Amino acid sequence: MGAVNSQPDYKGIYPFWDYLTADEQKRFADSTRVRSYKKGEIVHQPDDKCEGMIYMLDGMLRIYMLSEDGREITLYRLEQGEICVLSASCVIDAISFDVFIEAETDAGMYLTAAPTLRALSEDNPRLMAFNQGIALDRFSDIMWTLQQVLFFSVDRRLAGFLLKEADKSGGNVVKATHEQIATSIGSAREVVSRMLKRFSDDGIIKLSRGSIEILDRESLEDIADQV
Repeated sequence: MGAVNSQPDYKGIYPFWDYLTADEQKRFADSTRVRSYKKGEIVHQPDDKCEGMIYMLDGMLRIYMLSEDGREITLYRLEQGEICVLSASCVIDAISFDVFIEAETDAGMYLTAAPTLRALSEDNPRLMAFNQGIALDRFSDIMWTLQQVLFFSVDRRLAGFLLKEADKSGGNVVKATHEQIATSIGSAREVVSRMLKRFSDDGIIKLSRGSIEILDRESLEDIADQV
């Protein structure tokens, strides 16, 4: 992991930039650094200090929770151009949420230090409103994920995951291991493997090492939409 100075286009990145005074802009810029993480590195965990505001330059981060028995549940992901303040519990008092953040790929980001972000937010209502809005958006993502885990069957969640990932890649192939899928949909690897085999036996998908090809999209959509 490294940290170097950078001169990003703050105006083009942060919607609140024009609402900061010249002094506030300087303080924000002086507290913002580039951070780089390798695939698999932990960016944040519950015992760490507050990270502040993350702006994704490239790559992908995975935000997840870890149960007492060691099971992971992926809450959401951050991709290029997205912003997150969920780990900044010292920026927004209402946040009390223990999450892990992992670099799912090699990733680069701008990180604005939490103490400066909090101080600026207290002085500038526009920035505080922006932070709260971002936090609410992420909590909405979390509630959607928890709803899926609590109320939808594994086959429905799996079908929806395969369709979503295939759409993101612009084709019919999903590059993911059974373990990665399990953490994404909040299930056990063994359960995911059995369900994938059932889909394969039914001719809906074709399984290969590290990838899954969708053969019958209509059937998969029917499973994902079932009540």
